Amino acid sequence: MTFENNREFAQKLDSQDILHKYQDEFIFPKVNDKKVIYFTGNSLGLQPKRTKAYVDEVMADWGNLAVEGHFYAEKPWWDYQERFAKPLSRIVGALPSEVTVMNTLTVNLHLLMVSFYKPTATRYKIICEEKAFPSDQYMFQSQVHFHGYKPEDAIVEIKRRDGEHNIRLEDVLAKIEEVGDQLALVLIGGVNYYTGQVFDMKTITAAGQNAGAKVGWDLAHAAGNIKLELHDWNVDFAAWCSYKYMNSGPGNASGCFVHEKHHNNPDLPRFAGWWGHNKERRFKMEPTFDPVHGADGWQISNLPVLSLAPYLASVEMFDEVGMDVLIEKRDKITAYLEFILHEIDKEVKGNFEVITPADPKERASQLSVFLHGEGRSLFDYLMKNGVITDWREPNVIRLAPVPLYCSFEDMYEFGQILKRGILG
Repeated sequence: MTFENNREFAQKLDSQDILHKYQDEFIFPKVNDKKVIYFTGNSLGLQPKRTKAYVDEVMADWGNLAVEGHFYAEKPWWDYQERFAKPLSRIVGALPSEVTVMNTLTVNLHLLMVSFYKPTATRYKIICEEKAFPSDQYMFQSQVHFHGYKPEDAIVEIKRRDGEHNIRLEDVLAKIEEVGDQLALVLIGGVNYYTGQVFDMKTITAAGQNAGAKVGWDLAHAAGNIKLELHDWNVDFAAWCSYKYMNSGPGNASGCFVHEKHHNNPDLPRFAGWWGHNKERRFKMEPTFDPVHGADGWQISNLPVLSLAPYLASVEMFDEVGMDVLIEKRDKITAYLEFILHEIDKEVKGNFEVITPADPKERASQLSVFLHGEGRSLFDYLMKNGVITDWREPNVIRLAPVPLYCSFEDMYEFGQILKRGILG
């Protein structure tokens, strides 16, 4: 498609967009009495209007039923998480038995590493990407310390080549081959939080497993954003947060995936708790742990139903839309945003550098832009004029045109505000 940098063209794209109506499903902050242009769904998604009804339902059941709500609420609390299995499995490409919801992201990755990071005297190394999200780095460091290893020896980072912003697939595969028999685990962010690079999870998973390692993925920036086929890719485990692209609210519950090939392995260690115990016998208070079959068997504690309610509201919205429709718009609106950036760059005689991969297969709903020659003052101008975006040192802004609630006209209007911010 040949794009145009004008409002009429953007409005025409919106008129053809079957997801455009979903803007009205969300609550937008306002700046200067105008609805903002919201580019930070990669950090915290907007609140769906339907969320309040889901939370109110739990509150009403708590008030009217108290403890009996566990069994007699409209959505009984003792199996509330089971309502996620089918819709969430469709979002991440899994079997319903392979997904569950519990805890938060780094907690779940730690718990999954109990099962899947089992270092030996000779096979103990972890491969991750250079400059992984800090929480992942701290997790790796604490895990290898716990097992008696030194991070500088046990953690192997795949680095970017000099002068490049993204990690090459061939370098990932070469590093896996190089570490070889010493490799215990590959654990990488499926979408890099800083650049927006999407990794080839299928190829990397196969390579890691061929080397004798387990392979897991941090899908914080991937779930609800890209097409995932975790079961078919034979991924061992994965976890993701729900408050970014999945709009479940700040710090909300995490999702987990454990491939079915691990469900019947009695020798696989895990940290256990009563909510992962045989559901039909849970309230018999038996002394010996008998895990629920499937990913639910990794649960530990009684679930925070008030936190799960907003997540369920969002998951059901995703299910009615479908990932294929979301991804089709995602690619189109991201391409239009990139076009707008290049057009404004020419008009202001600037020097913008999009550091996110240009190949649509290697990116999703994020463009990270190096604003060469510009400073923090431009970001401040955008924020004061109703463009909610994200600043990362030294001078990168991250823009996430989330397809559920961003419009093509938003992209055009952003370009005009950006131009005014530069030209003054």
